[in-house]
Amino acid sequence: MCSKTTVAPLDRIKILLQAHSKHYKHLGVFAGLNEIVQRETFFALWKGNGAQMVRIFPYAATQFTTFEIYRKYLGTLLGNRTQIDKFLAGSGAGVTAVMLTYPLDTIRARLAFQVRGEHVYTGIFHTGASIFKEEGGLRALYRGFIPTICGMIPYAGLSFYSFAKLKFLCMTYAPNYLCNKCNRNTGGLVLTLPAKLLCGGFAGAVAQSISYPLDVTRRRMQLAMMNTDTHKFGSGMVATMKLIYLENGIVKGLYRGMSINYLRAIPMVAVSFSTYELMKQMFDLDTGMKL
Repeated sequence: MCSKTTVAPLDRIKILLQAHSKHYKHLGVFAGLNEIVQRETFFALWKGNGAQMVRIFPYAATQFTTFEIYRKYLGTLLGNRTQIDKFLAGSGAGVTAVMLTYPLDTIRARLAFQVRGEHVYTGIFHTGASIFKEEGGLRALYRGFIPTICGMIPYAGLSFYSFAKLKFLCMTYAPNYLCNKCNRNTGGLVLTLPAKLLCGGFAGAVAQSISYPLDVTRRRMQLAMMNTDTHKFGSGMVATMKLIYLENGIVKGLYRGMSINYLRAIPMVAVSFSTYELMKQMFDLDTGMKL
């Protein structure tokens, strides 16, 4: 919740750029943020964040909890000689969390895509009910689910794996600079706050670089029914990716908004992992080296 609220303005302009909003598609990141404030209000930068908070609490709770469960089970199954268990546990945790909360992500995207004066939806419940009634029931709320799952496997897997690996390297090779002593932890060390943020930010950058085209595909499918001109993007994952590529290419299509995504993802994942580690320390849970 802390990380998503921190980057909510960047999240909103990313959605508007990804889905080629007629009001913002010709603008860059900072010009787009300024246009939101000028066209709507300052607080419009956080439009859709209420739905995001409703979604992210169970999503993140499920993701972090199942990661610890999967990691423990896979560690026992695969042994300590391999690091693949961190990737598999992260991927499994991400997929589990998405399956439980995906309709709320669709609702949040619809709310964030709306521009002042052109509102179709009035709130979370109205959005969900409208999509369900007018676009095909539960299936409509899960539109874009397949590319989300395909993207979540490398994204969540690499996020957790990269953070765990960087944490291990910091504790092994630079404990005097990047760690504080903590006797209750495995290894007797805990990362400093700057080190947590650094490891989390790098993990987010790596994961987003790999999975971003699938994120663009997901957004185009989620928002396809909001405009008659974009209905063509609701036909399926492969067809949507192909259409994005044919119309806009790779850089301006499948990787559209990537620069803003780095500005968004790096602090988001950094704050997310750092807050998680700090909360574990507050509750006297082990955050030490377990690689």
